Amino acid sequence: MDSTLSTKNIPSVADVERIAALNDPVIRNLLITQCYHELSSILTGRTRLNANWCTFATWASKQAGQSIRKEDLARTLERMFTTAPSTVQAAEEVAASAPRIGASRNPQETQALVWKLLNPIDAIGRSSEAVSRGNKKVFEEIGREFARFYATCLNDAAYDAEKITRFCDELRPGDPPEGQSYLRQAFTRYYQALFESDAKRCAELLLLANIEIGFHEQTRLQPEIAEALEVSLVDPAQLTRLLVGASLPFLGWPFSLGLFALRLLRGPSRLELAIGKLVAETQQQIRLLITEHMMTIGLPGGEALHLGQDLRAEYPPPLQQITHPDLRSLLDQVDPTPDSLHESGAMDWSNLPERLHFIVDMFRGYQQTQDLFRSPFTPKQTESLKAGQLPGGSF
Repeated sequence: MDSTLSTKNIPSVADVERIAALNDPVIRNLLITQCYHELSSILTGRTRLNANWCTFATWASKQAGQSIRKEDLARTLERMFTTAPSTVQAAEEVAASAPRIGASRNPQETQALVWKLLNPIDAIGRSSEAVSRGNKKVFEEIGREFARFYATCLNDAAYDAEKITRFCDELRPGDPPEGQSYLRQAFTRYYQALFESDAKRCAELLLLANIEIGFHEQTRLQPEIAEALEVSLVDPAQLTRLLVGASLPFLGWPFSLGLFALRLLRGPSRLELAIGKLVAETQQQIRLLITEHMMTIGLPGGEALHLGQDLRAEYPPPLQQITHPDLRSLLDQVDPTPDSLHESGAMDWSNLPERLHFIVDMFRGYQQTQDLFRSPFTPKQTESLKAGQLPGGSF
């Protein structure tokens, strides 16, 4: 394969910075996804059709876009809230307790009122914002370094140790989240892979670099992932006051003060306990929904990876037996089930070691899956995006 490529269509540092600076989170995410694909394609063509970190980032970013756009989340959540046995039972308990304060509502009316007062759509919105910030945060750092790497090193006809050292010197020393030592190591591996003639060694260098960037990325993303999954709703005591106010507006603050006095004397009322249970059940439903949404990666061809389930892929032949000592050492640190996809599913996506275990096995199992190299959008959609317009059709 030709070792010199035209830089005409390669995303530049300026392109990455321009995309990251966009205010519209939906357009920004779509352009990030497309840019990752373009960055991926450049390196893939030079490394024997092995996936690089940008290859996986393309599809992870596309999945993040669904959370950012909040597609179907609100309708799904409302359906869960009104049909899930746990929330239905909790609403019935609230409705049964309401007459004790003079309010008479059936369970369906209580559910509708509580849904309105809880305003769980706001919780979904906060989760969406956290996902969007994470999408931007990773792209403006790592996407920028890929663009800088291509501008600096891509067209080298031979390995230049001094050049890759100068490139890496601009990356901060130390471990993440503040340091960029893993990025230094990763781009050195990518550079070595550009000139590697042995197919197995090239594949191992790519996997090692992908994992090193993945470790850096996931460590940096920990706050945003935790925030996206941490659903906070109105405090049960506040909901009690809102529910009383909505049910019996004529009672006003004296009644609320009376409830507070009774709580001090006798402890929480039956109504307050029922409301607390309903808030907890609703919060759990939202967390489950957001987790399920975040813990699925849609791949081209209709395949969906459920992050809480073990991966079903097989390691490609060059990666079935690991011989590179640095790769073997890193796998021993982050993969508790060496050379196996057993227990690769991450039950708690906010848990960094569990998340890394899944990601490492995904990188290894799908590194030579050709479908991953497909464009995430149709040519017409890409044209619209390049013009700064929201594309038509499903995306």
